[in-house]
Amino acid sequence: MTERRQDGKNQNIILENREKLSISGVDHVNSFNDNTIIVSTVKGVMNIKGESLNISKLNLEDGNVVIEGQIDGITYSNKDVGGSKGGGLLGKMFK
Repeated sequence: MTERRQDGKNQNIILENREKLSISGVDHVNSFNDNTIIVSTVKGVMNIKGESLNISKLNLEDGNVVIEGQIDGITYSNKDVGGSKGGGLLGKMFK
């Protein structure tokens, strides 16, 4: 049985011409570079892959992120990559 977050929050994803991705319901940006951006959202960890990726707008208070570049793929994972909820590398080392 898998555990899912059911906190009543909605998430919207708008992809425009595979060049501009707007995401709501973002809790944390775990990591980013030109080819991969990983964010924790209210619906799970989201991996965005592409080329020349750039976070052009970030407002974690509202939970909104806008990513620009060539978007090649978007996937969800139930795993918390990077430990956004108080863990991180040191937290994993001392468990």
